[in-house]
Amino acid sequence: MNTFDGVGGEHSSHRCQQLFTQIKYFPLYWQNKKLVLIMNLISGIKLYIEKMCTESGPGMKIILLDKETTSIISMAFSQSDMLQREVYLFERLDSGRSNERLKYLKCIVFIRPTKQNIQLLANELRNPKYSAYFIYFSNIIPRTDIKYLAECDESESVREVKELYADYLCVNPNLFSLNLPNCMANLNWLPDSLTRSVQGITAVLLSLKLNPVIRYRAGSQVAQLLAKLIYDQTTKESSLFDFRGNVDGAAPPLLLLLDRRDDPVTPLLHQWSYQAMVHELLNIRNNRVDLSERPNVPKEFKELVLSGDQDEFYGSNMYANYGEIGSTIKQLMEEFQRKANDHKKVESINDMKNFIESYPQFKKMSGTVQKHLCIMGELSSISNKRNLFEVSELEQEIACKAEHSAQLQRIKKLIADERIHIDDAVKLVALYALRYERHANCDTSGLLQIIKTRGGNTQIVPALIEYAGTHVRQGDLFNMVRITDAVKLTRILIKGLKGVENVFTQHTPLLKETLEDVFKGRELDPMYPAINSELVPFRRPPQEVVVFIIGGATYEEAFAVHQLNNAGYRVILGGTTVHNSQSFINEVLTATSGTQFKHTKSMLKYCSPDNL
Repeated sequence: MNTFDGVGGEHSSHRCQQLFTQIKYFPLYWQNKKLVLIMNLISGIKLYIEKMCTESGPGMKIILLDKETTSIISMAFSQSDMLQREVYLFERLDSGRSNERLKYLKCIVFIRPTKQNIQLLANELRNPKYSAYFIYFSNIIPRTDIKYLAECDESESVREVKELYADYLCVNPNLFSLNLPNCMANLNWLPDSLTRSVQGITAVLLSLKLNPVIRYRAGSQVAQLLAKLIYDQTTKESSLFDFRGNVDGAAPPLLLLLDRRDDPVTPLLHQWSYQAMVHELLNIRNNRVDLSERPNVPKEFKELVLSGDQDEFYGSNMYANYGEIGSTIKQLMEEFQRKANDHKKVESINDMKNFIESYPQFKKMSGTVQKHLCIMGELSSISNKRNLFEVSELEQEIACKAEHSAQLQRIKKLIADERIHIDDAVKLVALYALRYERHANCDTSGLLQIIKTRGGNTQIVPALIEYAGTHVRQGDLFNMVRITDAVKLTRILIKGLKGVENVFTQHTPLLKETLEDVFKGRELDPMYPAINSELVPFRRPPQEVVVFIIGGATYEEAFAVHQLNNAGYRVILGGTTVHNSQSFINEVLTATSGTQFKHTKSMLKYCSPDNL
């Protein structure tokens, strides 16, 4: 048995190395008689958790977690799923716990390899409460810390020490987050956020078995620094990233590091797909929706879990638009009513038997119907109260069409209307300011005057221009291309000829066009240089792409990635966080704190001293 049998000195170093293992499990499937990696983050995290539970053997178990690994597990497995794997107790390593010894329990430890966690675990091993410890770190751990833990295990309670690369939150199969809102100040990385981003992205690459070409957005200091540190880490841990057996002749995978400042429009727009709309109006955090502050919500629905993996209805409809989801819930409710009527007809022994067998499924269906009816009721109430159909239509028009004079008049009329929520009014002005920043007749100042009269926060607009104005952005956010750019001009003309099916979903995030360029093998070097150019093939598009957006991703971008994956591509999207419009505005205000506003001096007279 591999244990820390021996304390200190040379024996400790040798035996802890015997015990320690770096493991890389990957979800695979057969395609054309070849094993192909599944680009599914939830499957990867589940596989890691399954291994933790099975390797500790049969018998009752407790799992010790930290704050972040608690979220990592809860977003992939429900508590009932863990109970089926004989994990009966959940405790936080960093909380005050009882000193009662429970030697009939095995202990699985799943924590991040931080200095604080190492010290807390060392204290636990000096005074063990459980019969055996199976220790799993969510990322790479220094060998010095392994040796230190070996020296603390005087009772020889440790059976396994392993690295599992599950150091990120899997929101959807194609979307991960690091839960790092407000990752910048003075338009530069906060040191802790930078370190955590390197660790999280490294874990994603290891869990997906990818050693990629690393590209970053040219001109973005935060993207370039992150690219350099990830490259340094992959070089330092080259043995971990030695993935032999990639498809012969295939281009290496791509890690694309983007800057939120290139596309500030997407997070500001009101969304109409189910998952994105819930996040915009009710806020999703770690796959949970808190309705405790909403009036008239039944007690049992004050906190709801929204996980596509644990809720089949939500998983099938998270990308459906508002109208479609209403029709689908109506159909679900009608089916439920039919089954409820069937259950009333219990007249024979056979009917009773069928009722007992189908009751769990019936009860689950009842909970699903009630949960989603509750959510849709709240979405409908907020949408009607805030006149969001009218607001959203104008948002989409500003984002997609250059009609300055007509849009300016409509904006003035709407933002002066007291029925329009002040936050929605500010977003309309922000979108206008971004689109027409350099227009000869730009009247952002006049619009800010109206916002100031209504008591709104006028600092948001100048802060947004400093954060992501034309002096910062690269690419064609509003499709304002030169006539000489034939490829992009053709794309715009075709897009215009196709028209739109829905005025509320005209907008396409910049990310989708960027990824289409990647998969078509177009030249990336001028705008997205590679930091490890020795891996770059000549104009061969990658088969797998991981995109990470510094400053946060959105559910609209996750929907775009979902559409690309359905078309046969293989993309994973991640971000420092997943934004709705309010969290993005907070990100902008935090990122520009301590920054001298050089590009918006004419707007500052409309900002009160309290805002600055």
